Amino acid sequence: MNWLEYETAAAEKGYKNICGIDEAGRGPLAGPVCAAAVILPPGKIIEGVNDSKKLSERKREALFEVIKAEAVSYSVAYADVEEIESLNILNATMLAMKRAAEGLSVRADYAMIDGNRLPELSIDCECIVKGDAKSMSIACASILAKVSRDRLLYRYAEEYPMYGFDKHKGYGTKAHVEALKEFGPCPYHRMSFLGKILK
Repeated sequence: MNWLEYETAAAEKGYKNICGIDEAGRGPLAGPVCAAAVILPPGKIIEGVNDSKKLSERKREALFEVIKAEAVSYSVAYADVEEIESLNILNATMLAMKRAAEGLSVRADYAMIDGNRLPELSIDCECIVKGDAKSMSIACASILAKVSRDRLLYRYAEEYPMYGFDKHKGYGTKAHVEALKEFGPCPYHRMSFLGKILK
């Protein structure tokens, strides 16, 4: 497959700093949603990069450092639980993506966003459905977002060990649901996601 098809097409239109943006953590019952933006050098392919969901945690951790070292610029941003509750998860995700794009130390002039919705950016951008399996920049962003969020959930696990955040990263596994029924929610839980569980 051509990992640089979308980057090349944007470069041919005259764009110079092309970023890929992806998120992690839309579905969990707890924790923030995280987004990352990555600008790679023109023509750059990082060996081993793939959609973060297809990589082992160990592989993602190793690639996390490589991507940060190789990128022209990268940025990781969040929308927290309060923002998810007040804005809804879709709008909170768009906010995290906007923050990631705006947090780049090198300003992007074009953005490729994984999915089918565009955040409100002040630069030209396009949606790419399943972009994390088609674009090198988006795949790199997906790894940065996933690893950054997972590391945060490990910290939550130290604070609230009874939920097992280190194992499920906030997703609604059987063990997580059972812990919620036993202990009730903690401040990191998204109350709007727990309606059916806590009945």
